[in-house]
Amino acid sequence: MIAGIIGATGYAGAELARLLTGHSKIENLMLSSVSFEGERIESIYPNFLGRISSPLLKAEDIISAPDVKVVFAALPHAVGEPYAAACMEKGIHFIDLSADFRFDDDEAVYSAWYGKPYQFPDLHKKSVYGLSELNRHLIKERAKEGAVLIGNPGCYPTGASLGIFPALASGVFRSESDMPIIVDAVSGTSGGGREPSRSFHYSECADSAAPYKVASHRHSPEIARNIAVMVSRAAKSFGRPAGSAPQVIFTPHLAPMNRGILSTIYIPLSDEWRVTPQSAALSPSKEIEENTAKIHKIYDDFYKDEPFVRVLPAGLTAAANRVRHSNYCDISVHTDLNGCVLIVTTAIDNMIKGAAGQAIQNMNIIFGFKETTGLEMIPMLF
Repeated sequence: MIAGIIGATGYAGAELARLLTGHSKIENLMLSSVSFEGERIESIYPNFLGRISSPLLKAEDIISAPDVKVVFAALPHAVGEPYAAACMEKGIHFIDLSADFRFDDDEAVYSAWYGKPYQFPDLHKKSVYGLSELNRHLIKERAKEGAVLIGNPGCYPTGASLGIFPALASGVFRSESDMPIIVDAVSGTSGGGREPSRSFHYSECADSAAPYKVASHRHSPEIARNIAVMVSRAAKSFGRPAGSAPQVIFTPHLAPMNRGILSTIYIPLSDEWRVTPQSAALSPSKEIEENTAKIHKIYDDFYKDEPFVRVLPAGLTAAANRVRHSNYCDISVHTDLNGCVLIVTTAIDNMIKGAAGQAIQNMNIIFGFKETTGLEMIPMLF
């Protein structure tokens, strides 16, 4: 099978090229780059020498080439819609790694956060939000109908959403209150992309960690949207009216590491799961420990059939280095000393599960391949 990558010289595009080269179902790759058109990918990324040798073409040349079955777009926001339209017209599956197709037909939210209207509004009525664990069934159904248009999720929303979903689906979250869910997340510098900027200069970000875009990060509405979807699904499964989705407070931080996202999520417990408050100066009570074990089992059962979500054993905490260069999302489950708040930590590689790996996972679902094909690498701890 032939696959194309538009925007192959950015970090996400290069990761796609690296991973697809090892994919057993991909026989040939066609690569495109606006910035380096006419050059060769191995001259931009010397790590590809001897493995990937390909000219960098125009995007139109990839879409018009015979036998191309899927096109990945790793482009800046508000750039990829014309390519998506061209692919849909030709019956080519299109997997977009920008934010352009993450909000379905909710143009108001997209334009408010990304500053531009939809160019092809009808396309967004057909797109599928590509968080595999959330919409696997819908992706399969669309694939039966023809070409699929996927909006690949953002990196922060992937880690945050996977950590929150089981609490919403099981009634662990205190939905009757107005208390928000809080997400504090730390990302490596590769999340800022390949274009240099002062914030990512070594002397600016080394030996330091700092929040950025506080109360204004573009991934906030995406996280909120995912939570609203899960609240609605949970209500249907319990046979009750869907209440309003909880508010989310999301704060990203930049840390001096190349890749990875570690999210710490604070979820208020429902009355059923709360333990009588005790002094935070005391060690956790046996009742709190037993409660945490029950919630841990809820998470374990929720993800028991997911190949890329690992609910860690009790006592082990998620860490960014344990998922490096893999498509895993590690989750650890804890309860605060007062027994009132569930604390969930998640770790992903922002360039794999948060971008290229999840895109390939979606491709595997579309074509009916084994979902782990091309993504079975063991994380690199060091």
